[in-house]
This record gives sequence, structure tokens and C-alpha cells, in this order.
Amino acid sequence: MFQLTLSTELTSRCPAYRVAAVYAEVTNTPFSEGLWQEIDAFTQALRASETPDTIKLQPAIAATREAYRRLGKDPSRYRPSAEALRRRLLRGLELYRIDTLVDLINLVSLRTGYSIGGFDADKIQGTDLCLGVGHANEPFEGIGRGPLNIEGLPVWRDAQGGIGTPTSDHERTKMDVGTRHILALINGYDGDEERLCEAAEMTRELLRRYAASDGGTITYLHSEEE
Repeated sequence: MFQLTLSTELTSRCPAYRVAAVYAEVTNTPFSEGLWQEIDAFTQALRASETPDTIKLQPAIAATREAYRRLGKDPSRYRPSAEALRRRLLRGLELYRIDTLVDLINLVSLRTGYSIGGFDADKIQGTDLCLGVGHANEPFEGIGRGPLNIEGLPVWRDAQGGIGTPTSDHERTKMDVGTRHILALINGYDGDEERLCEAAEMTRELLRRYAASDGGTITYLHSEEE
């Protein structure tokens, strides 16, 4: 398993931050009919109950947006992924169908409002991961986005560099159908440990149901454990 640490650069401005790390052995597939039935059900419920103006009021999304402001980033220009996913659905667009693991992480993010990093654990360099703040001109290749300006964004780094922000993860450590070990980092800027636990358990249950997994293990970390 990986050793997670939080930099004082991050925690001094986002003291409520909590993370739940889910690590599991998995079998990925290109598509899961049952998973997409759950995604379609959520989509219908969201479109019946939310508007673009109410999305940013969801507690986990609002807290992530506030963290961006504290770090000097405009959350309306660099949207947290959970917010971006909900906005996409409310525009009448469907989610991209990537593969079962990516789609599964997107569903948890949609349901909970947490922006989640989903990584192929075997592509991570080293075993130490630290959450810090992006620097000016720090290279980062966002998945499907190309070069991403991560200055002022929270960023998880391995021995080689950045692998994930709440806006986008890095191409280098992305999951694909060959992924056999997943590391999901559920980023909670709202300080709500109960909701974070629910999100982690939801992730484990979906992994059991759709990724031939035993659900793996959960590790929790907050600023006092740095």
C-alpha cells in the first residue's frame, strides 16, 4: 500500500481536508451494463432535481470550490471534476463511456460530490504520495485535456511528479482495461468524515459488484496525521 502525506502548504490553507484511499485488486472491462443502469438512474434523478445554479451549493462541491479560492485558483475556470460531471449531465449530454473502472469512479463522484482521483496503482512511481499545491509552469498532462495549468491546484505527487488534481488526473497514471490494481483517492475538503466514509464504502461496494474485487482496503488521513 502507499504512504500518504499532506504538505503544510496545503493544510495551512485547507485545514478541514480529509482523504479516503481505496486500494484494490480488480478486473477491468470495457463496459458494464449493470453499472450503466445505475448511472442512467442517477442521471434521470439529477436532471429532475438540480439546476446549474444549485450544483455548486452541494456541500462537497462547495468545499472544493472554496479550497480552490484559498489556493488562488478560479473554480469557475478550473472546475472540480464532480461539478463538471454534473454540469455535463444537466446540459443534456451523456457521460463518456471509458471503461468500467473509470465509469465507476465517475458514478461515486456524481453521487457524493467528491472529486476522486482514480489511478492505475501499478503505474505510480514509488510508494510515497504527497498532496501539495501546484507550482507555476509545473508540467502536467491532463487526461484528454493536454497540458494543464496546475498552479494553485491541489496536486497529488509521486516520485516522478504530479498524478492527480480535483480538476483532472494525469495521463501517465490513468486506468485502462489492463488495470489490475486501483488506487482511488477521495478528496474531502468539507471535513465531513461520515460522508467520506460513506463514499469509500460506496466505492468498495461498486468494485465488488462490477470489477470482480473483494472491495480492497480503505485508509483515512487528515491534516493532524501529517
